[in-house]
Amino acid sequence: MNNPLQPDRIIIFDTTLRDGEQSPGATLNVEEKLSIARQLARLGVDVIEAGFPFASPGDFEAVQKIAQQVGVEHGPTICGLARATRQDIETAAKALAPAAKPRIHTFIATSDIHLEYKLKKTRQEVLDIAPEMVAYAKSFVEDVEFSPEDAGRSDPEFLYQVLERAIAAGATTINIPDTVGYTTPSEFGALIRGIKDNVPNIDQAIISVHGHNDLGLAVANFLEAVKNGARQLECTINGIGERAGNAALEELVMALHVRRQYFNPFLGRPPESEAPLTNIDTRQLYKTSRLVSNLTGMLVQPNKAIVGANAFAHESGIHQDGVLKHKLTYEIMDAQSIGLNDNQIVLGKHSGRNAFRTRLKELGFELSDQELNRAFLRFKELADKKKEITDWDLEAIANDEVQQVPELFRLEHVQVSCGDHARATATVTLHTPTGEELTDAAIGTGPVDAVYKAINRVVDIPNQLIEFSVQSVTAGIDAIGEVTIRLKHDDRIFSGHGAHTDIIVASAQAYMNALNRLYGALQAGKSLHPQHDEMTQLV
Repeated sequence: MNNPLQPDRIIIFDTTLRDGEQSPGATLNVEEKLSIARQLARLGVDVIEAGFPFASPGDFEAVQKIAQQVGVEHGPTICGLARATRQDIETAAKALAPAAKPRIHTFIATSDIHLEYKLKKTRQEVLDIAPEMVAYAKSFVEDVEFSPEDAGRSDPEFLYQVLERAIAAGATTINIPDTVGYTTPSEFGALIRGIKDNVPNIDQAIISVHGHNDLGLAVANFLEAVKNGARQLECTINGIGERAGNAALEELVMALHVRRQYFNPFLGRPPESEAPLTNIDTRQLYKTSRLVSNLTGMLVQPNKAIVGANAFAHESGIHQDGVLKHKLTYEIMDAQSIGLNDNQIVLGKHSGRNAFRTRLKELGFELSDQELNRAFLRFKELADKKKEITDWDLEAIANDEVQQVPELFRLEHVQVSCGDHARATATVTLHTPTGEELTDAAIGTGPVDAVYKAINRVVDIPNQLIEFSVQSVTAGIDAIGEVTIRLKHDDRIFSGHGAHTDIIVASAQAYMNALNRLYGALQAGKSLHPQHDEMTQLV
Protein backbone atom coordinates (compact mmCIF):
# COMPACT_ATOMS: atom_id res chain seq x y z
CA MET A 1 0.00 0.00 0.00
CA ASN A 2 1.32 3.43 -0.84
CA ASN A 3 -0.33 5.43 1.91
CA PRO A 4 -0.44 3.71 5.34
CA LEU A 5 -3.19 6.12 6.39
CA GLN A 6 -5.41 4.98 3.50
CA PRO A 7 -4.86 1.20 3.44
CA ASP A 8 -6.39 -1.17 0.91
CA ARG A 9 -7.21 -3.68 3.65
CA ILE A 10 -9.20 -3.64 6.87
CA ILE A 11 -7.39 -3.11 10.18
CA ILE A 12 -8.80 -5.28 12.98
CA PHE A 13 -8.79 -3.54 16.36
CA ASP A 14 -9.71 -5.98 19.12
CA THR A 15 -11.21 -4.56 22.30
CA THR A 16 -12.11 -7.84 24.02
CA LEU A 17 -9.79 -7.00 26.92
CA ARG A 18 -11.24 -3.52 27.38
CA ASP A 19 -14.83 -3.19 26.22
CA GLY A 20 -15.44 -6.93 26.23
CA GLU A 21 -14.30 -7.23 29.83
CA GLN A 22 -16.94 -4.69 30.79
CA SER A 23 -19.60 -7.35 30.26
CA PRO A 24 -21.17 -8.03 33.67
CA GLY A 25 -19.27 -10.93 35.22
CA ALA A 26 -16.49 -11.03 32.63
CA THR A 27 -13.77 -9.59 34.86
CA LEU A 28 -10.38 -11.16 34.08
CA ASN A 29 -7.21 -11.28 36.14
CA VAL A 30 -3.79 -10.32 34.76
CA GLU A 31 -2.74 -13.82 33.74
CA GLU A 32 -6.04 -14.46 32.00
CA LYS A 33 -5.69 -11.20 30.07
CA LEU A 34 -2.18 -12.20 29.05
CA SER A 35 -3.42 -15.57 27.85
CA ILE A 36 -6.08 -13.94 25.67
CA ALA A 37 -3.63 -11.30 24.41
CA ARG A 38 -1.18 -13.99 23.28
CA GLN A 39 -3.97 -15.78 21.44
CA LEU A 40 -5.11 -12.51 19.81
CA ALA A 41 -1.56 -12.05 18.56
CA ARG A 42 -1.63 -15.57 17.09
CA LEU A 43 -4.98 -14.73 15.55
CA GLY A 44 -3.34 -11.82 13.77
CA VAL A 45 -5.23 -8.80 15.08
CA ASP A 46 -3.55 -5.51 14.22
CA VAL A 47 -4.35 -3.67 17.45
CA ILE A 48 -5.10 -4.98 20.94
CA GLU A 49 -6.88 -2.54 23.23
CA ALA A 50 -5.45 -4.06 26.38
CA GLY A 51 -7.44 -2.07 28.92
CA PHE A 52 -8.11 1.21 30.68
CA PRO A 53 -4.89 1.79 32.70
CA PHE A 54 -6.31 4.52 34.94
CA ALA A 55 -9.25 2.33 36.01
CA SER A 56 -7.35 0.33 38.63
CA PRO A 57 -3.86 -0.92 39.58
CA GLY A 58 -4.89 -4.31 38.16
CA ASP A 59 -5.81 -2.82 34.80
CA PHE A 60 -2.55 -0.84 34.75
CA GLU A 61 -0.55 -3.99 35.48
CA ALA A 62 -2.38 -5.97 32.80
CA VAL A 63 -1.79 -3.33 30.12
CA GLN A 64 1.87 -3.02 31.14
CA LYS A 65 2.48 -6.78 31.05
CA ILE A 66 0.73 -7.15 27.69
CA ALA A 67 2.84 -4.28 26.39
CA GLN A 68 5.98 -6.08 27.61
CA GLN A 69 5.18 -9.63 26.56
CA VAL A 70 2.87 -9.29 23.54
CA GLY A 71 3.69 -5.83 22.21
CA VAL A 72 6.99 -6.96 20.68
CA GLU A 73 8.54 -5.58 17.50
CA HIS A 74 6.66 -7.77 15.04
CA GLY A 75 3.59 -8.13 17.23
CA PRO A 76 0.37 -6.12 17.34
CA THR A 77 0.01 -2.50 18.36
CA ILE A 78 -0.92 -2.30 22.06
CA CYS A 79 -3.51 0.33 22.91
CA GLY A 80 -4.70 1.82 26.19
CA LEU A 81 -7.90 3.79 26.72
CA ALA A 82 -7.84 7.20 28.38
CA ARG A 83 -10.43 9.87 29.00
CA ALA A 84 -9.52 13.29 27.69
CA THR A 85 -7.71 14.22 30.91
CA ARG A 86 -4.01 14.64 31.60
CA GLN A 87 -3.99 12.11 34.44
CA ASP A 88 -5.64 9.39 32.34
CA ILE A 89 -3.29 10.03 29.42
CA GLU A 90 -0.16 10.06 31.59
CA THR A 91 -1.18 6.77 33.23
CA ALA A 92 -1.86 5.16 29.86
CA ALA A 93 1.52 6.32 28.54
CA LYS A 94 3.34 4.76 31.52
CA ALA A 95 1.52 1.45 31.13
CA LEU A 96 2.18 1.32 27.38
CA ALA A 97 5.84 2.35 27.61
CA PRO A 98 7.27 -1.20 27.13
CA ALA A 99 5.38 -1.77 23.85
CA ALA A 100 7.22 -1.57 20.53
CA LYS A 101 4.11 -0.01 18.99
CA PRO A 102 2.08 1.82 21.66
CA ARG A 103 -1.18 3.67 21.00
CA ILE A 104 -3.14 5.98 23.28
CA HIS A 105 -6.88 6.05 22.62
CA THR A 106 -8.48 9.14 24.13
CA PHE A 107 -12.11 10.17 23.96
CA ILE A 108 -14.67 12.79 24.91
CA ALA A 109 -18.41 12.96 24.26
CA THR A 110 -19.82 15.11 21.47
CA SER A 111 -23.59 14.49 21.54
CA ASP A 112 -25.70 17.23 23.08
CA ILE A 113 -27.36 14.80 25.49
CA HIS A 114 -23.94 13.73 26.84
CA LEU A 115 -22.66 17.30 26.97
CA GLU A 116 -25.67 18.49 28.95
CA TYR A 117 -26.26 15.62 31.35
CA LYS A 118 -22.90 13.85 31.70
CA LEU A 119 -20.03 16.23 30.97
CA LYS A 120 -21.92 19.43 31.78
CA LYS A 121 -19.80 21.23 29.20
CA THR A 122 -20.50 23.44 26.22
CA ARG A 123 -19.65 22.62 22.64
CA GLN A 124 -16.89 25.22 22.71
CA GLU A 125 -15.31 23.62 25.76
CA VAL A 126 -15.23 20.26 23.98
CA LEU A 127 -13.79 21.93 20.86
CA ASP A 128 -10.96 23.20 23.07
CA ILE A 129 -10.40 20.04 25.14
CA ALA A 130 -10.26 17.52 22.29
CA PRO A 131 -7.24 18.93 20.40
CA GLU A 132 -5.44 19.84 23.63
CA MET A 133 -5.65 16.28 24.94
CA VAL A 134 -4.80 14.73 21.57
CA ALA A 135 -1.69 16.90 21.45
CA TYR A 136 -0.84 15.88 25.01
CA ALA A 137 -1.17 12.19 24.09
CA LYS A 138 0.98 12.88 21.03
CA SER A 139 3.76 14.12 23.32
CA PHE A 140 4.05 10.55 24.64
CA VAL A 141 3.39 8.38 21.57
CA GLU A 142 3.25 8.82 17.81
CA ASP A 143 0.12 6.74 17.40
CA VAL A 144 -2.92 8.52 18.83
CA GLU A 145 -6.55 7.52 18.34
CA PHE A 146 -9.39 9.92 19.11
CA SER A 147 -13.06 9.05 19.62
CA PRO A 148 -16.01 11.48 19.80
CA GLU A 149 -18.20 9.47 22.15
CA ASP A 150 -21.81 9.00 21.04
CA ALA A 151 -20.91 10.20 17.55
CA GLY A 152 -24.00 8.46 16.18
CA ARG A 153 -26.24 10.95 18.01
CA SER A 154 -24.01 14.00 17.58
CA ASP A 155 -24.79 17.00 15.39
CA PRO A 156 -22.82 16.28 12.18
CA GLU A 157 -21.57 19.83 11.68
CA PHE A 158 -20.22 19.97 15.23
CA LEU A 159 -18.74 16.50 14.83
CA TYR A 160 -16.84 17.57 11.71
CA GLN A 161 -15.30 20.50 13.61
CA VAL A 162 -14.16 18.31 16.51
CA LEU A 163 -12.63 15.73 14.17
CA GLU A 164 -10.80 18.35 12.10
CA ARG A 165 -9.21 19.82 15.22
CA ALA A 166 -8.29 16.39 16.62
CA ILE A 167 -6.54 15.42 13.38
CA ALA A 168 -4.75 18.77 13.23
CA ALA A 169 -3.51 18.11 16.78
CA GLY A 170 -1.98 14.78 15.75
CA ALA A 171 -4.65 12.05 15.83
CA THR A 172 -3.77 9.38 13.26
CA THR A 173 -6.96 7.35 13.77
CA ILE A 174 -10.43 8.83 14.12
CA ASN A 175 -12.87 6.39 15.67
CA ILE A 176 -16.60 6.89 15.14
CA PRO A 177 -18.58 5.14 17.89
CA ASP A 178 -22.22 4.16 17.86
CA THR A 179 -22.04 4.14 21.64
CA VAL A 180 -25.62 3.13 22.34
CA GLY A 181 -26.22 0.89 19.30
CA TYR A 182 -28.85 3.27 17.92
CA THR A 183 -28.03 3.72 14.24
CA THR A 184 -29.12 1.64 11.27
CA PRO A 185 -26.74 0.56 8.47
CA SER A 186 -27.82 3.23 6.00
CA GLU A 187 -27.52 5.93 8.66
CA PHE A 188 -24.13 4.72 9.82
CA GLY A 189 -22.81 4.48 6.26
CA ALA A 190 -24.04 8.02 5.59
CA LEU A 191 -22.31 9.24 8.76
CA ILE A 192 -18.97 7.83 7.58
CA ARG A 193 -19.48 9.23 4.08
CA GLY A 194 -20.33 12.64 5.54
CA ILE A 195 -17.08 12.62 7.54
CA LYS A 196 -15.06 11.72 4.45
CA ASP A 197 -16.71 14.51 2.46
CA ASN A 198 -16.76 17.27 5.10
CA VAL A 199 -13.62 16.95 7.26
CA PRO A 200 -10.92 18.72 5.20
CA ASN A 201 -7.92 16.84 6.65
CA ILE A 202 -9.54 13.39 6.91
CA ASP A 203 -6.97 11.95 4.50
CA GLN A 204 -4.41 12.37 7.31
CA ALA A 205 -6.16 9.79 9.49
CA ILE A 206 -7.68 6.34 9.27
CA ILE A 207 -11.43 6.19 9.87
CA SER A 208 -12.34 3.58 12.49
CA VAL A 209 -15.74 2.45 13.74
CA HIS A 210 -16.91 1.12 17.10
CA GLY A 211 -20.45 -0.01 17.77
CA HIS A 212 -22.76 -1.81 20.14
CA ASN A 213 -25.32 -4.43 19.28
CA ASP A 214 -28.40 -3.15 21.15
CA LEU A 215 -30.57 -3.53 18.04
CA GLY A 216 -28.60 -6.45 16.60
CA LEU A 217 -27.16 -4.23 13.85
CA ALA A 218 -23.51 -3.77 14.84
CA VAL A 219 -21.97 -6.08 12.21
CA ALA A 220 -24.27 -4.76 9.47
CA ASN A 221 -23.40 -1.19 10.47
CA PHE A 222 -19.68 -1.93 10.25
CA LEU A 223 -19.90 -3.55 6.82
CA GLU A 224 -21.79 -0.53 5.54
CA ALA A 225 -19.11 1.69 7.08
CA VAL A 226 -16.42 -0.24 5.15
CA LYS A 227 -18.27 0.50 1.92
CA ASN A 228 -18.18 4.19 2.79
CA GLY A 229 -14.53 4.51 3.75
CA ALA A 230 -13.95 3.00 7.21
CA ARG A 231 -10.68 1.04 7.33
CA GLN A 232 -10.47 0.01 10.98
CA LEU A 233 -13.10 -2.10 12.77
CA GLU A 234 -13.24 -2.18 16.58
CA CYS A 235 -14.71 -5.50 17.66
CA THR A 236 -14.61 -8.27 20.26
CA ILE A 237 -14.35 -12.05 20.26
CA ASN A 238 -17.84 -13.59 20.44
CA GLY A 239 -19.25 -10.06 20.34
CA ILE A 240 -18.97 -9.69 24.13
CA GLY A 241 -19.26 -6.28 25.73
CA GLU A 242 -21.52 -4.14 27.86
CA ARG A 243 -25.29 -4.48 27.42
CA ALA A 244 -25.93 -6.44 24.19
CA GLY A 245 -22.24 -6.48 23.33
CA ASN A 246 -20.04 -5.25 20.49
CA ALA A 247 -19.67 -6.11 16.83
CA ALA A 248 -18.35 -9.69 16.72
CA LEU A 249 -14.83 -10.04 15.31
CA GLU A 250 -15.40 -13.52 13.90
CA GLU A 251 -18.55 -12.43 12.06
CA LEU A 252 -16.90 -9.38 10.52
CA VAL A 253 -13.77 -11.25 9.47
CA MET A 254 -15.65 -14.14 7.88
CA ALA A 255 -18.13 -11.82 6.15
CA LEU A 256 -15.19 -10.00 4.56
CA HIS A 257 -13.54 -13.33 3.77
CA VAL A 258 -16.51 -15.13 2.26
CA ARG A 259 -17.81 -12.05 0.41
CA ARG A 260 -14.47 -10.51 -0.55
CA GLN A 261 -15.43 -10.31 -4.22
CA TYR A 262 -18.30 -8.06 -3.19
CA PHE A 263 -16.16 -5.88 -0.91
CA ASN A 264 -13.02 -5.75 -3.10
CA PRO A 265 -14.13 -2.75 -5.23
CA PHE A 266 -14.83 -0.67 -2.12
CA LEU A 267 -11.16 -1.07 -1.19
CA GLY A 268 -9.89 -0.28 -4.69
CA ARG A 269 -9.25 -3.90 -5.65
CA PRO A 270 -10.36 -5.87 -8.70
CA PRO A 271 -13.54 -7.85 -7.86
CA GLU A 272 -11.83 -11.16 -8.67
CA SER A 273 -8.92 -10.57 -6.26
CA GLU A 274 -8.40 -13.47 -3.84
CA ALA A 275 -6.08 -11.51 -1.53
CA PRO A 276 -7.37 -11.48 2.07
CA LEU A 277 -9.06 -8.28 3.23
CA THR A 278 -7.66 -8.64 6.77
CA ASN A 279 -4.50 -10.02 8.40
CA ILE A 280 -6.52 -12.48 10.49
CA ASP A 281 -5.59 -16.17 10.48
CA THR A 282 -9.15 -17.47 10.30
CA ARG A 283 -8.04 -20.95 11.41
CA GLN A 284 -7.48 -19.47 14.88
CA LEU A 285 -11.04 -18.13 15.23
CA TYR A 286 -12.68 -21.12 16.87
CA LYS A 287 -9.82 -21.63 19.31
CA THR A 288 -9.88 -17.94 20.28
CA SER A 289 -13.63 -18.05 20.74
CA ARG A 290 -13.37 -21.05 23.05
CA LEU A 291 -10.60 -19.45 25.11
CA VAL A 292 -12.49 -16.20 25.62
CA SER A 293 -15.70 -18.06 26.44
CA ASN A 294 -13.99 -20.23 29.04
CA LEU A 295 -12.02 -17.44 30.69
CA THR A 296 -14.91 -14.97 30.88
CA GLY A 297 -17.51 -17.58 31.77
CA MET A 298 -19.73 -16.29 28.96
CA LEU A 299 -21.01 -19.22 26.94
CA VAL A 300 -21.46 -19.00 23.19
CA GLN A 301 -25.06 -19.62 22.14
CA PRO A 302 -25.42 -22.72 19.93
CA ASN A 303 -26.88 -20.75 17.00
CA LYS A 304 -24.18 -18.06 17.15
CA ALA A 305 -22.85 -17.26 13.68
CA ILE A 306 -19.42 -18.71 12.80
CA VAL A 307 -18.43 -20.19 16.19
CA GLY A 308 -21.70 -21.53 17.63
CA ALA A 309 -22.03 -25.28 18.14
CA ASN A 310 -24.72 -25.45 15.44
CA ALA A 311 -22.98 -23.17 12.94
CA PHE A 312 -21.96 -26.12 10.76
CA ALA A 313 -24.62 -28.63 11.86
CA HIS A 314 -27.40 -29.86 9.58
CA GLU A 315 -30.47 -31.67 10.90
CA SER A 316 -32.89 -31.24 8.01
CA GLY A 317 -32.88 -34.33 5.78
CA ILE A 318 -32.90 -32.17 2.68
CA HIS A 319 -29.90 -30.20 3.95
CA GLN A 320 -28.02 -33.33 4.96
CA ASP A 321 -28.59 -34.90 1.57
CA GLY A 322 -27.39 -31.76 -0.21
CA VAL A 323 -24.25 -31.40 1.91
CA LEU A 324 -23.33 -35.04 1.39
CA LYS A 325 -23.59 -34.56 -2.36
CA HIS A 326 -21.75 -31.21 -2.41
CA LYS A 327 -20.89 -29.03 0.60
CA LEU A 328 -21.61 -25.77 -1.23
CA THR A 329 -25.29 -26.66 -1.51
CA TYR A 330 -25.87 -25.53 2.07
CA GLU A 331 -22.47 -24.36 3.37
CA ILE A 332 -20.91 -21.05 2.33
CA MET A 333 -17.68 -21.72 4.23
CA ASP A 334 -15.64 -24.69 5.37
CA ALA A 335 -15.61 -25.52 9.09
CA GLN A 336 -11.86 -26.06 8.83
CA SER A 337 -11.42 -22.44 7.71
CA ILE A 338 -12.16 -21.32 11.30
CA GLY A 339 -10.05 -24.09 12.85
CA LEU A 340 -12.91 -26.46 13.60
CA ASN A 341 -11.27 -29.78 12.74
CA ASP A 342 -12.50 -33.33 12.98
CA ASN A 343 -12.46 -34.74 16.50
CA GLN A 344 -9.40 -36.96 16.08
CA ILE A 345 -7.68 -39.18 18.66
CA VAL A 346 -4.25 -37.67 19.25
CA LEU A 347 -2.83 -39.12 22.46
CA GLY A 348 -3.28 -42.12 24.74
CA LYS A 349 -2.44 -43.16 28.29
CA HIS A 350 1.05 -44.28 27.23
CA SER A 351 1.93 -40.88 25.76
CA GLY A 352 4.76 -39.03 27.48
CA ARG A 353 5.11 -35.49 28.79
CA ASN A 354 7.01 -34.27 25.72
CA ALA A 355 4.35 -35.55 23.31
CA PHE A 356 1.71 -33.93 25.51
CA ARG A 357 3.54 -30.57 25.55
CA THR A 358 4.13 -30.72 21.79
CA ARG A 359 0.47 -31.38 21.04
CA LEU A 360 -0.63 -28.53 23.29
CA LYS A 361 1.75 -26.20 21.43
CA GLU A 362 0.24 -27.35 18.14
CA LEU A 363 -3.17 -26.46 19.57
CA GLY A 364 -1.87 -23.01 20.49
CA PHE A 365 -1.30 -23.42 24.24
CA GLU A 366 1.90 -22.19 25.88
CA LEU A 367 1.71 -23.44 29.46
CA SER A 368 4.17 -22.66 32.23
CA ASP A 369 6.04 -25.63 33.76
CA GLN A 370 3.71 -25.59 36.76
CA GLU A 371 0.59 -25.44 34.57
CA LEU A 372 1.98 -28.18 32.32
CA ASN A 373 2.65 -30.47 35.28
CA ARG A 374 -0.90 -30.07 36.56
CA ALA A 375 -2.37 -30.49 33.09
CA PHE A 376 -0.28 -33.62 32.42
CA LEU A 377 -1.48 -35.23 35.64
CA ARG A 378 -5.07 -34.47 34.68
CA PHE A 379 -4.43 -35.90 31.20
CA LYS A 380 -3.12 -39.14 32.70
CA GLU A 381 -6.14 -39.38 35.01
CA LEU A 382 -8.45 -38.79 32.05
CA ALA A 383 -6.62 -41.38 29.92
CA ASP A 384 -7.34 -44.00 32.59
CA LYS A 385 -11.06 -43.17 32.38
CA LYS A 386 -11.53 -42.58 28.64
CA LYS A 387 -10.58 -44.83 25.75
CA GLU A 388 -10.38 -41.95 23.29
CA ILE A 389 -8.61 -38.66 24.07
CA THR A 390 -9.46 -35.91 21.58
CA ASP A 391 -8.11 -32.45 20.81
CA TRP A 392 -11.23 -31.03 22.45
CA ASP A 393 -10.45 -32.93 25.66
CA LEU A 394 -6.92 -31.52 25.63
CA GLU A 395 -8.27 -28.01 25.03
CA ALA A 396 -10.65 -28.38 27.98
CA ILE A 397 -7.79 -29.47 30.27
CA ALA A 398 -5.43 -26.72 29.04
CA ASN A 399 -8.08 -23.99 29.22
CA ASP A 400 -9.01 -25.05 32.73
CA GLU A 401 -5.38 -24.77 33.85
CA VAL A 402 -4.67 -21.49 32.04
CA GLN A 403 -7.65 -19.73 33.56
CA GLN A 404 -7.19 -20.75 37.16
CA VAL A 405 -7.31 -17.87 39.63
CA PRO A 406 -5.08 -17.92 42.73
CA GLU A 407 -6.33 -20.67 45.03
CA LEU A 408 -7.12 -18.62 48.10
CA PHE A 409 -9.56 -21.36 49.08
CA ARG A 410 -8.61 -24.80 47.74
CA LEU A 411 -10.98 -27.72 47.30
CA GLU A 412 -9.39 -30.85 48.75
CA HIS A 413 -12.26 -33.31 48.81
CA VAL A 414 -15.90 -33.53 47.77
CA GLN A 415 -18.26 -36.44 48.34
CA VAL A 416 -22.00 -36.68 47.70
CA SER A 417 -24.82 -39.07 48.44
CA CYS A 418 -28.08 -38.79 46.51
CA GLY A 419 -30.89 -40.72 44.85
CA ASP A 420 -34.58 -40.62 44.04
CA HIS A 421 -35.51 -41.72 47.58
CA ALA A 422 -32.62 -40.08 49.43
CA ARG A 423 -31.86 -36.54 50.53
CA ALA A 424 -28.86 -35.19 48.64
CA THR A 425 -25.99 -34.77 51.09
CA ALA A 426 -22.52 -33.40 50.41
CA THR A 427 -19.30 -33.30 52.42
CA VAL A 428 -16.46 -30.98 51.42
CA THR A 429 -12.97 -30.33 52.73
CA LEU A 430 -11.29 -27.02 51.95
CA HIS A 431 -7.95 -25.36 52.64
CA THR A 432 -8.44 -21.73 53.70
CA PRO A 433 -6.11 -18.79 52.89
CA THR A 434 -4.77 -19.04 56.46
CA GLY A 435 -3.72 -22.68 55.94
CA GLU A 436 -6.54 -24.31 57.93
CA GLU A 437 -8.21 -27.46 56.67
CA LEU A 438 -11.94 -27.34 57.31
CA THR A 439 -14.62 -29.94 56.64
CA ASP A 440 -18.37 -29.42 56.62
CA ALA A 441 -21.51 -31.02 55.22
CA ALA A 442 -24.93 -29.90 54.04
CA ILE A 443 -28.22 -31.18 52.62
CA GLY A 444 -29.62 -29.78 49.39
CA THR A 445 -32.34 -30.25 46.80
CA GLY A 446 -29.82 -32.11 44.64
CA PRO A 447 -26.12 -33.05 44.70
CA VAL A 448 -24.84 -29.74 43.28
CA ASP A 449 -27.04 -27.68 45.61
CA ALA A 450 -25.77 -29.73 48.54
CA VAL A 451 -22.12 -29.22 47.50
CA TYR A 452 -22.61 -25.46 47.18
CA LYS A 453 -24.34 -25.20 50.54
CA ALA A 454 -21.53 -27.18 52.18
CA ILE A 455 -18.91 -24.89 50.61
CA ASN A 456 -20.85 -21.83 51.80
CA ARG A 457 -20.69 -23.13 55.35
CA VAL A 458 -16.89 -22.95 55.12
CA VAL A 459 -16.50 -19.88 52.88
CA ASP A 460 -18.78 -17.41 54.59
CA ILE A 461 -19.13 -14.82 51.82
CA PRO A 462 -22.73 -13.82 50.97
CA ASN A 463 -23.49 -14.39 47.30
CA GLN A 464 -26.31 -15.26 44.95
CA LEU A 465 -25.94 -17.94 42.27
CA ILE A 466 -27.50 -16.38 39.17
CA GLU A 467 -26.38 -18.77 36.44
CA PHE A 468 -25.38 -22.43 36.25
CA SER A 469 -24.68 -24.16 32.95
CA VAL A 470 -23.24 -27.52 31.97
CA GLN A 471 -22.04 -28.67 28.60
CA SER A 472 -20.24 -31.72 27.28
CA VAL A 473 -16.87 -31.22 25.59
CA THR A 474 -17.33 -34.29 23.39
CA ALA A 475 -19.99 -36.91 22.78
CA GLY A 476 -20.18 -40.07 24.87
CA ILE A 477 -20.98 -41.11 28.41
CA ASP A 478 -17.32 -40.65 29.42
CA ALA A 479 -17.06 -37.08 28.12
CA ILE A 480 -15.53 -34.22 30.08
CA GLY A 481 -18.22 -31.94 31.43
CA GLU A 482 -17.61 -28.19 31.60
CA VAL A 483 -19.47 -26.15 34.19
CA THR A 484 -19.75 -22.37 34.08
CA ILE A 485 -21.38 -20.39 36.86
CA ARG A 486 -21.95 -16.74 37.73
CA LEU A 487 -22.27 -15.33 41.25
CA LYS A 488 -23.62 -11.94 42.29
CA HIS A 489 -22.32 -9.97 45.27
CA ASP A 490 -23.20 -6.30 45.90
CA ASP A 491 -24.24 -5.79 42.24
CA ARG A 492 -20.94 -7.23 40.99
CA ILE A 493 -20.85 -10.50 39.06
CA PHE A 494 -18.10 -13.12 39.21
CA SER A 495 -17.77 -16.12 36.91
CA GLY A 496 -16.23 -19.53 37.54
CA HIS A 497 -15.31 -22.48 35.36
CA GLY A 498 -14.54 -26.14 35.97
CA ALA A 499 -13.92 -29.21 33.79
CA HIS A 500 -13.98 -32.84 34.91
CA THR A 501 -15.40 -36.21 33.88
CA ASP A 502 -17.38 -36.08 37.14
CA ILE A 503 -19.89 -33.27 36.72
CA ILE A 504 -20.28 -32.87 40.50
CA VAL A 505 -16.54 -32.30 40.87
CA ALA A 506 -16.60 -29.88 37.91
CA SER A 507 -19.46 -28.01 39.58
CA ALA A 508 -17.50 -27.75 42.83
CA GLN A 509 -14.40 -26.55 40.98
CA ALA A 510 -16.38 -23.89 39.12
CA TYR A 511 -17.93 -22.65 42.36
CA MET A 512 -14.54 -22.44 44.08
CA ASN A 513 -13.15 -20.63 41.04
CA ALA A 514 -15.87 -17.97 41.28
CA LEU A 515 -15.58 -17.66 45.06
CA ASN A 516 -11.84 -17.12 44.79
CA ARG A 517 -12.45 -14.32 42.29
CA LEU A 518 -15.00 -12.79 44.64
CA TYR A 519 -12.73 -13.13 47.67
CA GLY A 520 -9.79 -11.67 45.73
CA ALA A 521 -11.88 -8.69 44.66
CA LEU A 522 -12.98 -8.05 48.24
CA GLN A 523 -9.36 -8.13 49.37
CA ALA A 524 -8.27 -5.74 46.62
CA GLY A 525 -11.12 -3.28 47.09
CA LYS A 526 -13.22 -1.58 44.43
CA SER A 527 -11.75 0.04 41.34
CA LEU A 528 -12.88 2.70 38.91
CA HIS A 529 -15.05 1.02 36.30
CA PRO A 530 -16.07 2.64 33.01
CA GLN A 531 -19.69 1.60 33.48
CA HIS A 532 -19.99 2.82 37.04
CA ASP A 533 -17.97 6.02 37.21
CA GLU A 534 -20.15 9.03 36.47
CA MET A 535 -17.45 10.78 34.43
CA THR A 536 -16.65 7.76 32.33
CA GLN A 537 -18.63 6.14 29.56
CA LEU A 538 -17.64 3.81 26.75
CA VAL A 539 -16.88 4.92 23.25
